[in-house]
Amino acid sequence: MTKKNPELIDKLADAARTGRISRRSFMNYSMAAGMTASAATGLWGTSAKAAPTRGGTFRLGAHDGNTSDTHDPGTYLSFSMIQLAHTFRSYLTLIEPDGSLGPDVATEWSAAPGAKEWTFKINENATFHSGAKVTANDVIASMNHHRGEKSTSAAKALLSDVEDIVDNGDNSITFTLSSGNADLPWLLTDYHLAIVPANEDGSVDWQSADGCGPYKLVESELGVSYRLVRHDDWHLEGAYFDEIELIVLNDPNARQTALVTGDVDAITQLELKTLSLLQRDPNIEIDNVPSAAAITMPMFCDVAPFDNPDVRMALKHSINRQEIIDKIAFGTATMGNDFHHSPAMPYWPDDIPQTEYDPDKAKSLLKKAGAEDLSVDLRVADSVFSGSVDMCVLYSEHAKESGIDINVIREPNDGYYSDVWLKQPWCVVQWGARPTPDVMYSLAYKDDAAWNESHWQNERFNELLLKAKSELDNDKRAEMYREMAMLANQDGGTVIPFFPNFVYARRSNVKHGPELAASWQMDGARACSRWWFES
Repeated sequence: MTKKNPELIDKLADAARTGRISRRSFMNYSMAAGMTASAATGLWGTSAKAAPTRGGTFRLGAHDGNTSDTHDPGTYLSFSMIQLAHTFRSYLTLIEPDGSLGPDVATEWSAAPGAKEWTFKINENATFHSGAKVTANDVIASMNHHRGEKSTSAAKALLSDVEDIVDNGDNSITFTLSSGNADLPWLLTDYHLAIVPANEDGSVDWQSADGCGPYKLVESELGVSYRLVRHDDWHLEGAYFDEIELIVLNDPNARQTALVTGDVDAITQLELKTLSLLQRDPNIEIDNVPSAAAITMPMFCDVAPFDNPDVRMALKHSINRQEIIDKIAFGTATMGNDFHHSPAMPYWPDDIPQTEYDPDKAKSLLKKAGAEDLSVDLRVADSVFSGSVDMCVLYSEHAKESGIDINVIREPNDGYYSDVWLKQPWCVVQWGARPTPDVMYSLAYKDDAAWNESHWQNERFNELLLKAKSELDNDKRAEMYREMAMLANQDGGTVIPFFPNFVYARRSNVKHGPELAASWQMDGARACSRWWFES
């Protein structure tokens, strides 16, 4: 009797998934590895079914598009632009479907002892859609676009520790930092840090919408729709579709109707109320991916009444998170605890007590603050996430038990992130997942961060953030992140009801690999280059 060879069987299955072996060869080798004919047939059916095939036009209906969107990577805000950016532009590094860090324009990287110097080797095959090769000069200019006093980039805080970036003359560049940063290669996956062509004066040409990603942008109506064609000289594997049509559909009902009728092949952010109905449709597949994305409600800590920490804590005790998860997220979420660091990130502090729904405690805190009969406005738009307005209405009902009147203001979808977020003292925001606590805290909690959405200033928190960034001892680093989480929980200005799963859908003839990246919706915003049509 032939003994099974599991290692060979795994290799055969992988070869079938990637189309590197014929069915005849697969069957012969599988039986030689000890499988029965029926088992080999079954394995071929499940493996080869996922084999990528080329061709077709992939039509994606995406939420959160605005007429104020631009192709300047420093201004990226909306999800539709994040999706588009990962389709026509590239980055130094990327997050793989399994959550690991992988190469993009950089083929490899290494750090000097202390992590104050990082060297990245540039892929010699990377080219812009204009035909020009991607050079060290392009990469340096792309990074410098987010650096310096004159930069208005939202990613400026991420690169604030970078002192210099130099061309080594051998198709590599070196970052020199003011202090060690063990997370720099992860940080460079941030969606703002796209590689764009350099101008002669060291600035970047983002206006032409030239990129070095899997698809070339050929038609662009900002906030409305985009058409792209495959970049045949792309430096990575994938880009199986011939063309991409990205259509902005902010209304959730319009998105789902377009999917059901076959007008689009996939959509972002499902209307969770109808999730069970869609699951019954044999022509539709649902992807439900736990993530480190977060729903936040930032309060301006320098604007009354939120400048009083007791008022902030009272509002945190006035929300019934479990009921919101059950009734709004329909169970597709993980409970938040008012610090922007999820179980999907490393260094999760699982011993911090949960902030409970406690109206009596909230009343006591309000009395202490002299803020009884508190009345506040909370702004939200339908496009923030599926059920966002309903969540706020439910929260307002919870808060009545604490003697708080929350006036829910429904804002227009168009322009929400440019006109409301960072401008109104209390609103609702959806954050995409970030790979590490340092990236998240540097973007949204650091004292001088452009996206410090709650205007929170905490000296101890910022001191720990700096120390943790360069700490290479994992135990010490974990303890620092725990203390930072406690500070945000007890003093911070952000209510975090939950961490939502990414729930999106596709027609059944659209296929993808066995894993989906949890960094952004639609497979880390890379569905256009990673997915394919079933042949």
